[in-house]
Amino acid sequence: MRDDRLEAKRAAAALDEPAAEARNLAERLGLDPYPVRYWVVDHDEMNELIAYGGFQRRYPHWRWGMNYERQRKTDRHGLGKAFEIVNNDDPSHAFLQESNATADQKAVITHVEAHADFFANNGWFGLYADRGEGGPNAAARLERNADRIGAIADRPDVNRDDVERLIDAVSALEDTIDQHSPVDAARSSEMPGVADDVSDPGEDPAAVLEARIDELGLSEEVRRDVFDDEWLESQGEGVEPDEPRPDVLAFLRDHGKRYDPDTGKAVDREPWETTVIDAIREEAYYFAGQKNTKVMNEGWASYWESVMMGGEGFAGPDEFLTYADHMARVLGSPGLNPYKLGFELWTHVESRAARRDVIDKLLRVEGVTPENFHSRVDLDRVAEALEPHPAIAGAGPATLDELAELAAEGDPRVDAEVVDRALSVRDGDLDPSAGPDVERYPWKLLTHRGLAERHYVLARPEHRDVLRTVSRATLAERARYMFDVDRYRTVEDAIADVDRSAGWERMYEVRESHNDVTFLDEFLTDEFVREGNYFTYEYSRASEGFHVASNEAADVKRKLLLRFTNFGKPTVVVLDGNFRNRGELLLGHRYNGVALDEERAKATLKRVFELWGRPVNLATIRTEYDEGETRRAKRSGREPDGEEVGVRFQYDGGEVTEHDLDREIEERIAADGVDYDTKPDEWLA
Repeated sequence: MRDDRLEAKRAAAALDEPAAEARNLAERLGLDPYPVRYWVVDHDEMNELIAYGGFQRRYPHWRWGMNYERQRKTDRHGLGKAFEIVNNDDPSHAFLQESNATADQKAVITHVEAHADFFANNGWFGLYADRGEGGPNAAARLERNADRIGAIADRPDVNRDDVERLIDAVSALEDTIDQHSPVDAARSSEMPGVADDVSDPGEDPAAVLEARIDELGLSEEVRRDVFDDEWLESQGEGVEPDEPRPDVLAFLRDHGKRYDPDTGKAVDREPWETTVIDAIREEAYYFAGQKNTKVMNEGWASYWESVMMGGEGFAGPDEFLTYADHMARVLGSPGLNPYKLGFELWTHVESRAARRDVIDKLLRVEGVTPENFHSRVDLDRVAEALEPHPAIAGAGPATLDELAELAAEGDPRVDAEVVDRALSVRDGDLDPSAGPDVERYPWKLLTHRGLAERHYVLARPEHRDVLRTVSRATLAERARYMFDVDRYRTVEDAIADVDRSAGWERMYEVRESHNDVTFLDEFLTDEFVREGNYFTYEYSRASEGFHVASNEAADVKRKLLLRFTNFGKPTVVVLDGNFRNRGELLLGHRYNGVALDEERAKATLKRVFELWGRPVNLATIRTEYDEGETRRAKRSGREPDGEEVGVRFQYDGGEVTEHDLDREIEERIAADGVDYDTKPDEWLA
């Protein structure tokens, strides 16, 4: 065992230099990551970390053991390899598997540095994590919750099984938070029948009503007949929100009770139960940032990993094939791959911004208009002019003299100090150990501006022809917003003024405020769908199989947006906390054309009952198909026409029952079009 630990320490020590240089390169590329602490762990430790969601300690619960066993089997049978885990924290903690090849470790490190940058700069992580001074302290927060819940489970007056059941119930609802608001924004104590002038907003509403009744001076007989204890209790049990409440879990925490099987009634929770609910809900908000930005975050990390490992040779010549295989496996995994989709979308963002910058410059050339753009501008010459300077493109030991000449002219693309030291090493005036290793790390010779030119997107072979595909309508739209200033005499003058960092700057800007839904909505363009050959598919009741449904950009976008809205889960809101004036809870599924999985919904309703303590209801809409219509549709090779029908499920502790849904409630839950918002600035306000 000691030998294994010593080997792990040696492996970790060997990664100190790559980690430090990856940080230096990331910062020179314009990234601003949290500090990262790297740990090398073995297979078993990695499986434990994966089971715990990337942390070393979590509250006591059976699901961690289930997660561990599932991951252990996946690892043992070669069904998936975990290269790393990194968490959103300041400093971030990254765990690397010791069995990784050196090339894999380097790829992981560059990937992690980009993740740490995304954590530090994306507003959605800032919304959920307590930044305080410096950044979130997630590891300490989760450890504190582990201690608190562990202490509750160990108390002699608390049944450990009760703690586990409560955790089960809350965990089943952890995605019913309001993902667009801070964790403490949902606290509300508005109760029906309570006047606005109640001085204590946290006062028990039943007590308030009882005090008001006392003021009426009623006889004991009248009070007992009209305002009995059962009526008083029912008036204090419910809340009817003015608007549907999206944070179901907060509503249950604030107004829910616990069902007592001995009395058959709802009773107040013990304080420890609220503590458990708050802790798990708080953690749900922490992890929401990662769920909300999976495509963006993984695509961002994959993009910069590619720039560093491939574009800047961070993978050495003897490691490049291993790295290429690594990247191919990451981007080539089947299904809806967030790494691949995100990588391609970020490249699309970069390309569009760079293309727009070039078009804006060319449309300012004397005599160039949207109508004559393609005939007047020699796009072959433009492509040649956009190529990086040879000394910048090939920066390294072989171009030191050319870089020195540029530095002498004050060229902002060259790091003059590093070039001078590298020349001193080459000429024997400086000990090699004291100079920059520009053979392994040639990027040190260039500034951020130089690196932007070296990796300029429109100079890459796959993007050289993007200017040829620009439509006249696009050119006319760009020209419409231009003022008649800053004109260029020639195309060459215009190209000389092109900003080679325009693509990256736009990427940094987008990274700050968007989440997956807004990112897809804004940048999943017709052009992107067409060039990527994206399409939608669906199940056919006529053929009883899946088939391609559409390759239209609007359909592809809608399908993807539905996939990522609300973590890809159905959106459920609180409609009434005193449904039918019986203290029952009414939840509503915001139906947007995608039906609920009814079996899972019924199982979840039972969990809601445990947190409400009284009957619970769920309103939804489903599509029903007549058997005769289905047979006729099959014979004619078309899809059958279904009828959308409202339905209400109810659970009162026995069996889930099904009821017709009132038309008014059905209208309230029917979403207009797709249930998502696309204004990140408003979300983050």
